[in-house]
Amino acid sequence: MSTLKEDVLALVGSNKKQSLSRADIAKKLNLESALEIAELDKAIDELEESGELYRGRGNRYMNREQYGISVGVLHVNRRGTGYVDREGKASVMIPPARLNGALDGDTVAVRTEENGKYNQYEAVNGSVEKILKRSKDTLVGTYIDTPYGPRFWPDDEKFRGLSISMKEPEGFTALPGMKATAKIDAYGDPMELTFVRTIGFKDDPGVDLLTVLLDHGIDPEFPEAVMKQAEAIPQEVSEEEKEGRTDLTGDLTITIDGDDSKDFDDAVAVTKTETGWNLKVSIADVSHYVTEGSPLDLEAAKRGTSSYVIDKVVPMLPQLLSNGICSLNPHQVRLTNTCDMNISESGEVTDFTVYPSVIRSDERMTYRNVNKMLDGDEETLKQYEHIARLVTDLAECADAIRARRVAEGAIDFASDEADIRVDETGKPIYVGPAERGHGERIIEDCMIAANVSVAKLMNRNEYPCVYRVHAEPSAKRLTSYSHMAYMMGHSFNAKNGVSPKEIQRYLASIEDTPEYPVLSTQMLRCMAKAVYDHRCLGHYGLAEQEYLHFTSPIRRYPDLIVHRMLRRYYYEEDASHRKADEEHVREYAVSSSEREREADAAEFECEDMKKAEYMKDKVGMVFEGIISSVKNYGFYVTLPDTVEGIVRVDSLFDGYYRYDEARLALTNEHTKTTYRIGDTISVRVLSASKETRTVEFGVVRTSGGKVKEKTEPVKKGHKTRSRSARKAEQYGYELKTEKRGRRSASGRKTNGRGKKR
Repeated sequence: MSTLKEDVLALVGSNKKQSLSRADIAKKLNLESALEIAELDKAIDELEESGELYRGRGNRYMNREQYGISVGVLHVNRRGTGYVDREGKASVMIPPARLNGALDGDTVAVRTEENGKYNQYEAVNGSVEKILKRSKDTLVGTYIDTPYGPRFWPDDEKFRGLSISMKEPEGFTALPGMKATAKIDAYGDPMELTFVRTIGFKDDPGVDLLTVLLDHGIDPEFPEAVMKQAEAIPQEVSEEEKEGRTDLTGDLTITIDGDDSKDFDDAVAVTKTETGWNLKVSIADVSHYVTEGSPLDLEAAKRGTSSYVIDKVVPMLPQLLSNGICSLNPHQVRLTNTCDMNISESGEVTDFTVYPSVIRSDERMTYRNVNKMLDGDEETLKQYEHIARLVTDLAECADAIRARRVAEGAIDFASDEADIRVDETGKPIYVGPAERGHGERIIEDCMIAANVSVAKLMNRNEYPCVYRVHAEPSAKRLTSYSHMAYMMGHSFNAKNGVSPKEIQRYLASIEDTPEYPVLSTQMLRCMAKAVYDHRCLGHYGLAEQEYLHFTSPIRRYPDLIVHRMLRRYYYEEDASHRKADEEHVREYAVSSSEREREADAAEFECEDMKKAEYMKDKVGMVFEGIISSVKNYGFYVTLPDTVEGIVRVDSLFDGYYRYDEARLALTNEHTKTTYRIGDTISVRVLSASKETRTVEFGVVRTSGGKVKEKTEPVKKGHKTRSRSARKAEQYGYELKTEKRGRRSASGRKTNGRGKKR
């Protein structure tokens, strides 16, 4: 945002008692010349267009707060009612007639009717004042057979009720079952689309995952200009490129990644010292190859991140870079930036330096083999005898770093990350909890130490930068969690705010209880989502005041920017770009956060789809799980393999069940049978749908020691909810929980699929 726009917003915001006309603004800002007035008019028009200024009576301007405006992402349930969540305030409920053309997922400005008085636990009424950003500019769909021939049918349900006009290329022949993408030219009635390309047919192997990726704007193909630039980059480091860099090729250095990883962007070297350890974390210098404003750079900024879904990877950079010259492949000379840290025996980083370097990785290690070495596997120890001491020293150093972090309050959540394996046709053959051993934790701790150190360097020198920030959880969420924990028999006091250390101690106190998996997962869902910001605002979950992502520039654009700013301001001491860079890092933080959300959504959507597909041939089988959530339309059960399904209230054929929100339970009014959160329960798989990505369970009851399941029809007079009502509420629930936390603390890949926090 330009300085003039900031001045206008600051001026309007400071006049709380009255709104200002354009003439008032010009006078108060001492703008007199025709050029200055023209620039002011342009700035006000742009602020009005972006929804940051609003024009009231008499063409007088107010900011969002003065005009009663809140900005957020719109969620629309299947009844057509919209909701916009607000941090620390009541959600805004918007009737269908007041959506004013906004659709689910759009970023909107809403005007409320609360008059300054609200209960943060009850939604207030409002209306959409302005659509600030559409959730989609492309659509993915399937051609379906109709009496008038094949017609494009959007996969996204919220677009199915809209009239659509599709421009198709001359000579194109659509076939039923064909999947395609289309560009949205204009929203309205009809919505105007232009055909882009076919994807394949809906039952072809791999098309299901590709469809989800494209639906979230994640394209596996790179533009021609990007590929040409990548192909022109030499795949070996020249002597000239080594100049001005510290030569670390003589240091014993290794990479540690998942078995199926192909892009290695970090390497570690460690030596024992009299006072602790010297730890060198060397990161691929991607910024050397991806120069500012180049086709590679513009495409990387557009993508924001690599995307990992099941067995597919859509890289941020072409494989010529991500798996080639930028990857720290074993026995290959590579350009890096190194964070060189001295670590005390207590795990404290006593001092550090950051410098451009050249390394040669001596070994490509996997988490599995490192774990074997640490467990004393003789065969593996013999195979890697030349690095056995390094691995032992690295483990001791990382353990000391972790102990220090834990002592300072860093939270370590139990992971609900799934390990999903598929065969050559894409059919899931295994679903289970992902393993996280000592080797994974070692790298995580080393990466966090480097990220914190570089954040301190950038922040304390006030260099333009992109930081990783994590806000404390809202009081509303913690209060709800406290109530849930109490109903499960565990006290959690959230009245006066909670520090990370208090959450850490609480989770440790319940770790050995049966309720721990549910309580830990629900606590993780209470947390705010970590995002990127141009300001250094701290990381609540890690209990760090300064934090950023430095360690994965191959697969995350913010890391690449950190390397670029590090070179420009710290190595070269060039401040000539400061004004432009300060503006750019704001934009990069916003766009990178948005692209990360889309990548996460695609990942979760694909996982839910494959889990449902995995359960299709298990219909009729009985499993034991834990009730993880209770709603008035039913309850959700999570199995040990991480599959989650719903038991609908109308499948409980033994009477009317009353939802007790205070106790988070469903209770039968006659038999007093109760289903509450945290209970262990046996369920039978009733159905599983890959298309809707849902699994439905039925309760298994026992009678005389034998499993018995009641299947009587609903009795006359039995009170049940309409299908549309149940689905609407289910949809609302899924929207709130789709961004589940499944990330390692470092922002490091944990199993080769790019998990991050």
